Amino acid sequence: MSSQSLRYLTRLRLLKLAPSSSRSISASPLLGRRNQRGPGEGTPFRGNQKGVPADRGGMTIDDLIVPKSLPELSTSGTMDNEWLTDIDVGTVSLVVEEFMRRPMVRQQSEENGLTDKIFMKSFLSFRAHCLNVAGLEPALAVTLKDIIHDKHDVERLFPYFLSHARRIFPHLEAMDDLRMISDLTQPHNWYPEARTVQRKIFFHAGPTNSGKTYHALQRFRESKSGVFCGPLKLLASEVFTRLSSDGFKVDMVTGEERRFAVDNLHPSPHISCTVEMLSTNMRVEAIRDSSLPSLQVAVIDEIQMLRDEQRGWAWTRALLGVAADEVHLCGEVAAIDIVKKLLEPIGETVEVITYERKTPLTIAERGLGTLSDVQPADCIVCFSKRNIFSITKRLEMLGIKPAVIYGDLPPGTKLAQAAKYNDVDDPCNVLVATDAIGMGLNLNIRRIIFASTVRQGKLLPTYSALQIAGRAGRYGTAHEGGVVTTLRPSDLNVLKDIIAKPPIDSVGIAPTFDQIETFSFHLPQASFVRLLDIFVSVCSVSDHFFICTVNQMKELAQLIDRIPLPLKIRYTLCISPINVNNNKFAEAAFIKMARRFSSGQSLTADWLFDIVGWPPIPVTNLNDLVHLENVYEILDTYLWLSLRFPDMLPDEEIVRQAGKQVDNLIREGVENMSKLLGGHDGKQGSIDRTNERKARSAEEEREEEEREKEEEEESLAMPGEKKRRGNSVLERMMARGVLSKEEAATLKKEILEKEGQEI
Repeated sequence: MSSQSLRYLTRLRLLKLAPSSSRSISASPLLGRRNQRGPGEGTPFRGNQKGVPADRGGMTIDDLIVPKSLPELSTSGTMDNEWLTDIDVGTVSLVVEEFMRRPMVRQQSEENGLTDKIFMKSFLSFRAHCLNVAGLEPALAVTLKDIIHDKHDVERLFPYFLSHARRIFPHLEAMDDLRMISDLTQPHNWYPEARTVQRKIFFHAGPTNSGKTYHALQRFRESKSGVFCGPLKLLASEVFTRLSSDGFKVDMVTGEERRFAVDNLHPSPHISCTVEMLSTNMRVEAIRDSSLPSLQVAVIDEIQMLRDEQRGWAWTRALLGVAADEVHLCGEVAAIDIVKKLLEPIGETVEVITYERKTPLTIAERGLGTLSDVQPADCIVCFSKRNIFSITKRLEMLGIKPAVIYGDLPPGTKLAQAAKYNDVDDPCNVLVATDAIGMGLNLNIRRIIFASTVRQGKLLPTYSALQIAGRAGRYGTAHEGGVVTTLRPSDLNVLKDIIAKPPIDSVGIAPTFDQIETFSFHLPQASFVRLLDIFVSVCSVSDHFFICTVNQMKELAQLIDRIPLPLKIRYTLCISPINVNNNKFAEAAFIKMARRFSSGQSLTADWLFDIVGWPPIPVTNLNDLVHLENVYEILDTYLWLSLRFPDMLPDEEIVRQAGKQVDNLIREGVENMSKLLGGHDGKQGSIDRTNERKARSAEEEREEEEREKEEEEESLAMPGEKKRRGNSVLERMMARGVLSKEEAATLKKEILEKEGQEI
């Protein structure tokens, strides 16, 4: 250390003895405030959860913003000789550290929007900047020289520090604008067209199979113009087909398809659509085009879905934004109170019309216990494709050939399997399905059997459990009542607790593209993923709302983060329906689509077929089936994008026909599920083999249930509390009583001897 640095250090020590001296680092304002709080008074635990506003336990903007790198200033000989004389790095370091300790510096930083984390990041960057003595700008170099030689106050550095902080954190000068843009507390104001209408709201409330949607659709048919908003394209298609078959002119709009009663030049005044495809500008469009009538009736089905973590925003948007004279809501009684609260600020009242279920629905007194007790007209509901295949195989071993329905199957295959199950002349009279049966399919189910009460590591949501359970014993089927139970007896009480119908206290909401675009103008350096995180962190949401998860959007955004794209195209790609979770094939196709967009080249059918490996081959095993499902999803994504970018994706009809071809191949594969699973058709197998399968089925079911139960317990356990399994197959077999300790030791010895001989 130079003599000059020693002299400055001595002066600092003398200053610390004076009454006006600044605090030491350990007694800085930040740490001091924390230490002065009593138990429970410290900084609230935030949890650093992504996808949640900061004031509700999510990550703050301080956690997400990365300081911007600044170019180093070039030095000149004049600067080295004049302004930097007698200034060394050690002395500058002491000056800057003393500056950081001053209470006034912390106070003024806070007044200028620098939080504790931003302050420390800024200070470290500013310190590194100052220590690069040869690259200092003249004004800062002169100020440092005055502080060191002429004993000027270190607080004179503050303007330079603040300027530096704003350069590396540009958002500091735009925080007020960012908060204003991300203010989601008044979503009613997002829909000016709807606010110009004195809407009448009717709530058709009741359980599944009570006729509420039927009565709402009657008003839809009577109206001069209307829109039906369904939760699934299957349901929108069903309404379209049913009304069209009666000679009623209606168009259909889903994310992947448009169908017209006449043609696109003569649109129908009635539309059946998925809820996400609802236009909140219909009244404005009618004013601009005199051939279009203003919207008279809107029917929003399954309104309780507004509490869904991923899609709830679409129902909230429809409720607040549809510009219709009459709005008919159909859903559970549990949604009545929250709907009234949402509409209260805009002075709209709700007329409730209640319905009772047309057939009785009862919960069984005990769980099924074993698959051997499965009966005709049963439906076993699973929540993963793996469990679908597992239970299907176990049923096949019992001589039962079930129909199979799950979410990844194309609509045509689902309808074919539903028809097979409903056909009284078909020997297939048992269904294994996921929650995909909850909406949009008419099924002759007498008993619903929940194979599990856990979905994706969480307890099944109430609205989903009620929707699935309500499929049993529907009015108009061969069954006068429905029964609900569980496969495992221990799950029955859990299911009862789930369907206890707690009221809905908050609904989903999501930012619009316009909000995100405006937000991005103030953060030009932020990637789209970072932009989403920052928006969610900064946004403010009122008590009745929550931000819907953007995990799937972010997952897609990360894949194409380095591909140059306009924000609108990037945003649209990231909300496309493709699922890339643990799917390298779909992931690669999505990235190639984004690169094609970036290059400005059209995404032709030939180009797409080259990606998916056309033509497809018939299904011979489960891997082939899964691959074709992925191919269908990619084709479906192409159709979805083609409706938004028709110039870039010109071959919609060719790809649609290709999708039908893949659907047929998948349908054939599912029809031969027993062969894909390596089993045999129970009717064709010998009686001895069937009896043998039945004899060992109880033990296999017990082992399978134990394994599934362990996985569910692990998925629900807190971090650090995961249930430990045996470290080897032998240990697990011993734990189940299959092998004794002596037998395991003998087996291990024989294996070692065998390995020794091979070596």
